[in-house]
Amino acid sequence: MGAGGTTAAMTASSILVRFAPSPTGLLHVGNLRTALMNYLFAKHAGGKFMLRMDDTDQARSTKASEEGIKAELAWMGMTIDRHEKQSARVDRYEIAKETLIAAGRLYPAYETAEELEVKRKMLIGRGLPPIYDRAALSLSEAQKKAYEAEGRKPHWRFKLADEKIVWDDMIRGRTEFDGSKLSDPVLIREDGTVLFTLATSVDDGEHGISHILRGEDHVSNTAIQVQIMQALGHRVPVFGHMALLKMREGKISKRAGGGDVQGLREAGVFPLVLASYLARLGTSDAIELASSMDELAASFATEKLGRSMANFEPDDVMRLNQKYLHHLPYDQAKADLPESITEDFWASVRGNIHSMAEVQDWWQLVHQPITPVIEDAEFARAAAALLPSGAWGAHQWQPFVEALKEKTGRKGKELFMPLRLALSGRADGPELPVLFGLLGRERVEKRLLGLPA
Repeated sequence: MGAGGTTAAMTASSILVRFAPSPTGLLHVGNLRTALMNYLFAKHAGGKFMLRMDDTDQARSTKASEEGIKAELAWMGMTIDRHEKQSARVDRYEIAKETLIAAGRLYPAYETAEELEVKRKMLIGRGLPPIYDRAALSLSEAQKKAYEAEGRKPHWRFKLADEKIVWDDMIRGRTEFDGSKLSDPVLIREDGTVLFTLATSVDDGEHGISHILRGEDHVSNTAIQVQIMQALGHRVPVFGHMALLKMREGKISKRAGGGDVQGLREAGVFPLVLASYLARLGTSDAIELASSMDELAASFATEKLGRSMANFEPDDVMRLNQKYLHHLPYDQAKADLPESITEDFWASVRGNIHSMAEVQDWWQLVHQPITPVIEDAEFARAAAALLPSGAWGAHQWQPFVEALKEKTGRKGKELFMPLRLALSGRADGPELPVLFGLLGRERVEKRLLGLPA
């Protein structure tokens, strides 16, 4: 049975997408990318963007995680047009349950987890797919009562129709499953917990979700959800399944850890940098800085999304972040800078930093006394004697080192490392020409002579 439609067939006002995270931990970049793609799709089409908390797992869902997700999306500049929570819709799932039971599409099953595992292994051992055998459909009322008398409570399975499930995927193209080769999914556990497959089908249908962009790991879920939504009389959204992201260690996963948005924020990554990177990663577009979220939305198209997994490279994000910093005007940076940082200071150092945190390091290195490291006093005194006079600035660094090279015969590391140790007190750090210009002649001379300055 076919499902879905086309964007062109809908008006902008009817387009509604959703980002539906489970608030059970930190938001990771794979999940953020899903949110971003849905957001850009909606804004490109003039539609609306919903944030729906899939918080039916009350044991793992937390208020802190929910607030954290909202904060990350706000930080990214993603405006939410509508908020929903699954925990507030339990009554809707109960109604859906009764509707499906009445239609003969939801049935109780009493097998224990151990019994199901035995069946699964037997099928695999015979070289057959581990599809549930629908034994529960043959139970008599007396058998059901006997199970319940033992203390067993039923879980509830959705009876899939033995027919083709087909949809025109925005990314994968025509996608097809055979309902007869899928196992009837459990929609409600023994304890009454409504599982994701039912809850999201009810919500997507009742909220009028028009399009869904999500990871390709949900493709088989989509086949099942198409039948559930049709059984409930809902319009089936247009689906698009994106290739997943991966890091060097493997697929990005909230449970596996790593790749969380909070860590990137703490590392000083700017939201527009992350949006520019994620919006174009795995697409036919070159990864480059966008001027705004509006620019990203204007250029968004699902046709650009590739089918292969894309590599999320934190180093590439940081390089893009550095490029952003190098061109960031003082009036835009000021809010994130210590009050002591002046416009002239910012203009001098922004080309040499990777994150905002480094600006304070620069300030302290220039304005707070350090203890110079002098390994060769004679060389340092020679350097101090060759300091230029007159107007001071980074432009005088090159003539200074050329004169010092000629005087001492040193070059390369033998020339520059003693200067770095004297001027900064450490073996690594900022660009020496910039530091030289910011320190001023008096501080440079004192540090070359081994005096705190």
